[in-house]
Amino acid sequence: GAMVTGFQSLARVGTTRRTSQRNRVEIRAEMRFRPCIDLHAGKVKQIVGSTLKDGDGSASTNFETDLPSSFFAKMYKEDDLPGGHVIMLGPGNEEVAKEALRAFPGGLHVGGGINPQNAKEYLDCGASHVIVTSYVFRDGNVDMDRLQELVSAISKDRLVLDVSCRKRDGEYYVCTDRWQKWTDFKLNKESFEFLSGFCDEILVHAVDVEGKRSGIEEELVALLASSCDIPTTYAGGARSLEDLERARILGNGRVDLTIGSALDIFGGDLSYRDAVKWQRDQEE
Repeated sequence: GAMVTGFQSLARVGTTRRTSQRNRVEIRAEMRFRPCIDLHAGKVKQIVGSTLKDGDGSASTNFETDLPSSFFAKMYKEDDLPGGHVIMLGPGNEEVAKEALRAFPGGLHVGGGINPQNAKEYLDCGASHVIVTSYVFRDGNVDMDRLQELVSAISKDRLVLDVSCRKRDGEYYVCTDRWQKWTDFKLNKESFEFLSGFCDEILVHAVDVEGKRSGIEEELVALLASSCDIPTTYAGGARSLEDLERARILGNGRVDLTIGSALDIFGGDLSYRDAVKWQRDQEE
């Protein structure tokens, strides 16, 4: 029977996946390249994830630009790349984030400091989903009260849970507090099943490779494909079209890939245009 149910769930994923709340665009079920906009101190930046510290807001910067966030949002809109994320790294990014959301209504997720009190204002500005990280994982565990409160405030289908993880003893564990704290929350079929009861999508950050352009964590991509039934996006280390291809194969076409610092629009070597072309090729 396992075979059959597996098949049915795949068929289900194929049909229901990726029709976002706001614009019911028919989006096919293959893997997508998802772009991003990282904001730090009110500017569009790309930073090395593991160097961001609480408190002083300092970090190792890979890239910084004076172009407005809306420039990137408009570009993603023109290139038909929905579902990318706008991340506010620390305070002072709220207005810049909203500016990006308004430039691509229904096309972006927003995260960083989101809670039940402020989530609605971002959705009202045009975010299709809000991304929640540390608000839900507290002191090494899932804070059920906070999770329920979020779901009641904005509904499950507008919520994306962001899990940052690192590998320990051959398994992936969630890390919180700007990646500085390990939790006992292990990523596997059971835990994904549990989390998917509270959100529309899951965004997974591979902390050890984030912002380092060292290639993707293949094992993690494969784990996501085999263990998670709702749309999942992997972020961390992607640097080439080969990585997109590898993620497509390992992820069985079910795991989307975010590319940030490796793109030439953010000072990297991978042509953004080539990534867009890759996406168009998938859609044919």
